[in-house]
Amino acid sequence: MTDRFSSPRYGRRCLLGSLAVAAMVAPIALTGCASASAGGLTAGSQALGAKAAAQVLWSPDPSTDGLKAFEGIEADRAGKHPGRKYVYVEGDHYRFDIYKDDLDSTGDNDRQRTESKGMVSNGTALKMKNGETWTISYEMYMPSTLHGTSKFTHIFQLKTPATNGGPWITLDLGRSGSTETFHARAYSMSGSPDIASTNLAPLRDKWITVEWTFTIGSKGKARFVARNGTGSSAPVVADGSMSNVNIPDQGDYVRPKWGIYRSIKSASSDIIDTHLLFRNYKASRA
Repeated sequence: MTDRFSSPRYGRRCLLGSLAVAAMVAPIALTGCASASAGGLTAGSQALGAKAAAQVLWSPDPSTDGLKAFEGIEADRAGKHPGRKYVYVEGDHYRFDIYKDDLDSTGDNDRQRTESKGMVSNGTALKMKNGETWTISYEMYMPSTLHGTSKFTHIFQLKTPATNGGPWITLDLGRSGSTETFHARAYSMSGSPDIASTNLAPLRDKWITVEWTFTIGSKGKARFVARNGTGSSAPVVADGSMSNVNIPDQGDYVRPKWGIYRSIKSASSDIIDTHLLFRNYKASRA
């Protein structure tokens, strides 16, 4: 069922030469690699060229964009706690607060929600459509008070707005006995299998890096990479991909959600006041 995304293979000298000049003369570098191949421009070269050409469409600055970076905020939708802060800018990042006594206004009042939804750039919502490939990355800080739970705790979701379809993909904080887990899941598939997973404990109380790559569609693809730290030298702690994943736009579009969405049916010791921080959001379309 899994299908790891493979990197194109080139001669070592060709690849190093391409990387050295890619910023100024990417087309020339790619042509050089192609001429080294008996078959001309290979499929691998085309894939690398497409990746290099991907345009960053969303990279909000909290200090200037504020909450206008999102389509909306979902928190305390019943208005039970009007004096509380839920999603707000704090320095160079966005902070998402949730409280032990919060209850979402939908469903059976057995869950809590503090989330942002969507990506807005220059006043326009970005929409992920069938057949498109998107990469979304960000840095995230999870405090020790944010626990893995025996029931669901999603800190990222992909959904379709018009139909409320999904979640198709989630990033979850789970628990099995005393072990807490951090796992990306193909939630729409039978059994909600993991795309990649690792232990949660070593990732707390520090900034970590998350990167997703999605191909949207009923037989889409998903890749998840997590680094224990920031920057390209931070060690990769989870890396997995899956094909034939159901991520459909259903005639509308797919959008991401960030924050804390959790069941209160887990142990009460895990449902406590906590928060989640995000910064350096980026989204690009291939």
